Amino acid sequence: MRAVLIFSGGIDSSTLLYYLLKNGYSVHALTFIYGQRHVKEVDSAKKVAKKASEIGFVEHRIVDITSIHDLISKGAITGNEEIPEGHYTEESQRITVVPNRNMIFLSIAVGYAVKIGAKDVYYAAHRSDQIYPDCRKEFVKAMDSAIYLANIYDPVELKAPFVDMTKAEIVALGLKLGVPYELTWSCYAGGERPCLKCGTCVERTEAFLLNNSKDPLLTEDEWKIAVENLAKYSPAKSSHKG
Repeated sequence: MRAVLIFSGGIDSSTLLYYLLKNGYSVHALTFIYGQRHVKEVDSAKKVAKKASEIGFVEHRIVDITSIHDLISKGAITGNEEIPEGHYTEESQRITVVPNRNMIFLSIAVGYAVKIGAKDVYYAAHRSDQIYPDCRKEFVKAMDSAIYLANIYDPVELKAPFVDMTKAEIVALGLKLGVPYELTWSCYAGGERPCLKCGTCVERTEAFLLNNSKDPLLTEDEWKIAVENLAKYSPAKSSHKG
């Protein structure tokens, strides 16, 4: 079985990669450069894909569509807005929306799937990200229908198996699957080390704490700061034990 995967090198898509390999798929992973503020995640995607190839077939392609940046540059990821700190709220998370990003990525992935004869396209939309419109079940269902209509001679199905899962539940699955989380990257700031303050860093810290685990990407000192920041930005979470 062949599957095309939208693959960022973060926690969610890396877990999905290992999930697909565990379920017998040959995975054709696509990582996009689209004018985001940093490409640190691309380096992580390369490392995770290489590691995953030790347990199954992984073809990893870097897709450079930087030329679209001027067309979609808006918000904190592709525009000039400040990256918000602290636990995600609807208002702060909206600043990190990239207009129509997943539809763009999925359209390319589906075309590639048709070319190579893959019947399934996967992406790691999950419940914690449902402030993003293109991570919701309604979008997955509508996009799947559109994909069928656009490719009726070569049917391709869109699948988002994590859409009802939280990031903590995804990490729980990944820990069982042996995902090398020390190779993944989540931070939006794009420094040499995670900022430990942006929404995705805080969410990542929470996910590992809820699994009584330390984030293996971080040093002991960084982990201590990350936990302190979680308590600072979201006091209700401070009782979690690491």
